[in-house]
Amino acid sequence: MGYANRRSMEASLNEAQLLDTQRAFDSVAADYDGPRGNNELIQRMRVTLWDTVAREVPAGSQLLDIGCGTGIDALEFASRGYQVVASDWSPAMVGRTRSRAAVAGLESNVMAVHLGVQELDQLKDEFDGIYSNFGPLNCAPDLHAVAEQCARLLKPGGKLVFSVIGRICPWEMGHYAMRGRFRRASVRGTRGPAAVGMNKHTIWTYYYLPREFYRAFDGLFSLESYRALSLFMPPPYLVDTYRRRRSWYERMGRLDDRLGALPLLRDMGDHFLIVMRKR
Repeated sequence: MGYANRRSMEASLNEAQLLDTQRAFDSVAADYDGPRGNNELIQRMRVTLWDTVAREVPAGSQLLDIGCGTGIDALEFASRGYQVVASDWSPAMVGRTRSRAAVAGLESNVMAVHLGVQELDQLKDEFDGIYSNFGPLNCAPDLHAVAEQCARLLKPGGKLVFSVIGRICPWEMGHYAMRGRFRRASVRGTRGPAAVGMNKHTIWTYYYLPREFYRAFDGLFSLESYRALSLFMPPPYLVDTYRRRRSWYERMGRLDDRLGALPLLRDMGDHFLIVMRKR
């Protein structure tokens, strides 16, 4: 089979997967601000990304949000004085972001657009920083294409700040293995897209080690830093476990803060936070 034919088949498959993922997120948009999409453990990771973007990109700058969800991050940055273009592949999520901006009186700071990560070539603006939170880039069919578009859209020296679902999550492996769900415990080891269920729909997800992820951006971007998120803390879907022993897990969270950027440890965790600079 020729290269062109392989690429054609991959593009067709990815289109079907992307539509599955779009339907999954459309189906949960109405209640995504609740425990499914925003609990204490999720919020803790949000704050880490917020603080990192604020440190890397001056207030008043233009930001692109890839996979904005219901707009929680976009509104936070708008309230800090940034101009944000908030994009998402789910039209229902884009609608929630627009409503949130209108209620907050921040419509002049947030422009929400229905645009998937695979459609960044449709944007014409220039940005000082691009961020993505909680794994939209795990659903990108072609990370190299994303890297090329980010390089095109960023001003010289601009920064990328991405929160990405990692390949090695000790909490997840232990949680499911102890329940005899060994296939589920090993899902992050899948090579290629893994089918992950949500609300009776399927999200097609690629899992990465930080260095695997960075390989798609190397050459266009320099790696500034990366760190683990929710390594010692349980992942967000185990928030009930956290709530039963909140003070204990808060101590574990302090270990995340202190040790999550160390070699080896930074390669694990529910997510990792990676910062790159346009060359």
